[in-house]
Amino acid sequence: MRTTLIALLAVAGAAIAGLTACGSTPAPGAQPASPPPSTRTVIPAPSTATTPAPNTPAPSTRPTSVPPVRPSPGPSTISPESPGITGWLAGKDWTYIPTTRRVVALTFDAGANADAVPSILATLRREGVPATFFLTGNFVRDFPAAARSIAAAGFRIGDHTITHRYLTQLSDTTVRHEILGGAQQIISVTGKNPAPLFRFPNGDADARTIAIANRAGYVPVRWTVDTLGWKGTAGHISASVVLSRVLAAASPGEIVLMHVGSNPDDHTTFDADALPQVISGLRARGYSFVTLDALTG
Repeated sequence: MRTTLIALLAVAGAAIAGLTACGSTPAPGAQPASPPPSTRTVIPAPSTATTPAPNTPAPSTRPTSVPPVRPSPGPSTISPESPGITGWLAGKDWTYIPTTRRVVALTFDAGANADAVPSILATLRREGVPATFFLTGNFVRDFPAAARSIAAAGFRIGDHTITHRYLTQLSDTTVRHEILGGAQQIISVTGKNPAPLFRFPNGDADARTIAIANRAGYVPVRWTVDTLGWKGTAGHISASVVLSRVLAAASPGEIVLMHVGSNPDDHTTFDADALPQVISGLRARGYSFVTLDALTG
């Protein structure tokens, strides 16, 4: 009897132990049993690292584009480029100053040589007449003293490109380089900024090249009359022909084209020779003189 009772108690204890092992109800204060490692769900901690999107290249410290290199201003802080030309001044190669006033702009192109510069400057100073000089980059390089003397005398300077080429035959990039490169050379030698005045070499312009000049910040200015003094005796020109051409074209806002160089063949300087009579003849007709700032403001 005693043996049977002990056996029954052993069986009951085993049953209770089995229920506890199955985890049906944990004892108060007891820690719940952990699931087997193979069934555990792991949630990773948030990360502060940025993961690139698929197929996205790693960021680079190199710039995505290289800005264009502008000509160095040299000793001057003046920039050869100014804000683009818009409004009524844009889209045109100007042949006159739009005004009803009896004013004339005397302009002198400088490219070939500087033979007549001293005579022209002496006449303008003596007569108290303002004028505008369009210089090429090659002129200020080859004749720096003459270029500086024009600037030092206080005359208005304009841009006439670097090399005096036919711009309509060149690419957009080359046209822009000729304009801004010429201006940069003028600035570096004279310290004067020619903007916004620009003259096309040989008067060779079209809508495309005018637009390029405008975007670079320049107003193209042609002329009302070319004296043709640059042609010399071979062109049947003389100082009296120069004078008669200017006076025949006299009108409010007239722009006169003359040159500071001598003819390369006969070395005549008919524009310089005629200049005193040109000034007195225009004054006798009631005209006064302005620079091309009267056009651009």
